[in-house]
Amino acid sequence: MKTETLNKLIKNKELLEKFISKYQRDKYLFKETPDKNEIKGHLEKAEHNLRFITDNLKLKYLDWCITGCYYAVYHASLSLIGLKGWHSKHHNATLCILIKEYLNKEIEQKEIELINRFFLTYNDLLFYTESKTKRNLATYSTKTAFDEKSVKDLISQSRNFVNKAREITKSSKENS
Repeated sequence: MKTETLNKLIKNKELLEKFISKYQRDKYLFKETPDKNEIKGHLEKAEHNLRFITDNLKLKYLDWCITGCYYAVYHASLSLIGLKGWHSKHHNATLCILIKEYLNKEIEQKEIELINRFFLTYNDLLFYTESKTKRNLATYSTKTAFDEKSVKDLISQSRNFVNKAREITKSSKENS
């Protein structure tokens, strides 16, 4: 999602509801009874992806580390929206529900922006991967795109978000 659109959704609840309704009409977003096993499964998958990242960092597969970060954060996000009775098949729909259900409660705006940045970074990585067959683009597009320091920062932020999702889930269970 473009940062400009994200900021509009954060500030304008009516626009946010329109987006959510559209995602529901398009069958990307569903309201359902929370499924404890699915919520737990998403958190386990997020943690699995964190282990994947650690292994790939040792091997210097930085592009795969970014992929792992994306999926760790995405599965943690799916666990959070699942707690509120939502199921999403689209990362922008997931962002909308995180804004609706969690913004300024358990999650801050900077974390929503971080999640969006992960989605954008992953889309950039997909573009790179797809463009690899086009030799000129691949040759010139990635020389410094995925430096180790930036990837380590993403990994740290991913771990923090997964840990936060785990804590929110844990406190939700304790309060129910």
